[in-house]
Amino acid sequence: MKKLNKDLQAVSKSLKSLSKKTEGLTKAVAKLEKTQSAAKRKPKARAKATRQAVAKKKTATLTATDQVLKIIKRSRKGVDAPTLIKKTGFEDKKIRNILFRASKQGKIKKAGRGIYVGE
Repeated sequence: MKKLNKDLQAVSKSLKSLSKKTEGLTKAVAKLEKTQSAAKRKPKARAKATRQAVAKKKTATLTATDQVLKIIKRSRKGVDAPTLIKKTGFEDKKIRNILFRASKQGKIKKAGRGIYVGE
């Protein structure tokens, strides 16, 4: 009987500590909900800032295909795949895939065996 009482007291202490933790968590969630609802009230200022950031990203970065096409169009005599690999740092497979796709789309053409010229 004594052991049962000790066990019940231990369970009681555990339940009390869990209830305190639960109360703390609910208060934290309530604070987060308040801050999120306040943030939703001001969407205009944030939307403009994110649109500007997205616009800056688009102009700053070039895709791998754009980089390769830019190099090809700058050269008058044409460029081969090993030169593109050295200039871009891309792997051979990636360069060859870009060249194949660009030639199928008509963006570049072959000037000779392994030499590519911009259209």
